[in-house]
Amino acid sequence: MLTSGSRKLDKAHLVELARQMASLMKAGVEVVLCTSGAIAAGKEHLGYPELPDTMASKQLLAAVGQSQLILAWSQLFSIYGLHVGQLLLTRADLHDRERYLNARDSLNALLANGIIPIINENDAVATTEIKVGDNDNLSARAALLCDADMLILLTDQKGLFDADPRSDPNAKLITEVANIDDSLRMLAGGAVSGLGTGGMATKLEAADIARRAGVEVVIASGHHKDVIQKVVCSTPVGTHFTALENPLESRKQWILAGPATRGQIKLDPGAVAAVTDKGKSLLSKGITEINGQFQRGDTVELVDITGKVCAKGMSRYSSKDLSLIAGKHSDSIELVLGYDYGDAVVHRNDMVVL
Repeated sequence: MLTSGSRKLDKAHLVELARQMASLMKAGVEVVLCTSGAIAAGKEHLGYPELPDTMASKQLLAAVGQSQLILAWSQLFSIYGLHVGQLLLTRADLHDRERYLNARDSLNALLANGIIPIINENDAVATTEIKVGDNDNLSARAALLCDADMLILLTDQKGLFDADPRSDPNAKLITEVANIDDSLRMLAGGAVSGLGTGGMATKLEAADIARRAGVEVVIASGHHKDVIQKVVCSTPVGTHFTALENPLESRKQWILAGPATRGQIKLDPGAVAAVTDKGKSLLSKGITEINGQFQRGDTVELVDITGKVCAKGMSRYSSKDLSLIAGKHSDSIELVLGYDYGDAVVHRNDMVVL
């Protein structure tokens, strides 16, 4: 979609997309951009070299193209006085708990400072073949990573049709989807440009991932006038997928059904009340005892002074760290440890009260 069907990045189209995103940022809407185009940019920058169809060639093109791609976006957003920050991720970064938390912390720090995070698959160091649709699926997981309200998947089609619009002139746009089933998946086609890595089938897969976590999804044409702003303003554009459940509840269900707890954090009465009655995060000041050995990102039980479990959540600090900061004020964490991962030991968004 970023090449507009040509062999190189369509800079005029990129600046139009940047304009729309910049307008949203100025209006107070947080924007995260998950972009494809690294390999296409690499081919363009190197003058379309004749390379063998190997994994090493793809990694070479991605390595060269990624710098060109981020440079292009940086220059375009600078027109509107905005800065960008690059996050190169792999699926492993989102599956490993500690790396997941680190990625989320980086992303949230960028957003908190008005910087647009630009996310892409780290193709240059991929250990398995670059798969079709990785950027689509990565965008869905990025939406979960940052607790997004909406995921917009831009493509070269107006949305999902009831037939292939490239061959059937009577094909009709499906404007609303409440259920994704096998019949709907059969309607999805593949990429036609030969430069990208995603088609409608992978966008449908990404939509299913996101909507199951409570994220609204819209698949629309990237060339539709003011498409991003219209989607955000709920103007009917493309194909809209209804979210299945609230994102927070989805994350709580994952915590409940996730791996067995690795340890316990004992809370004083004030901390128990703050967590269970007031919906607050757990702070180090309210911790009286640490039981078990666990790492940052592990799931732990929060118990009261009698040992009764009152909540379950993901710890942002290891048991070793917590043994040093238990009972201390949050503003002394960095002084004690030499670093900090934020004031919350267990953030309320990563916690389910039992």
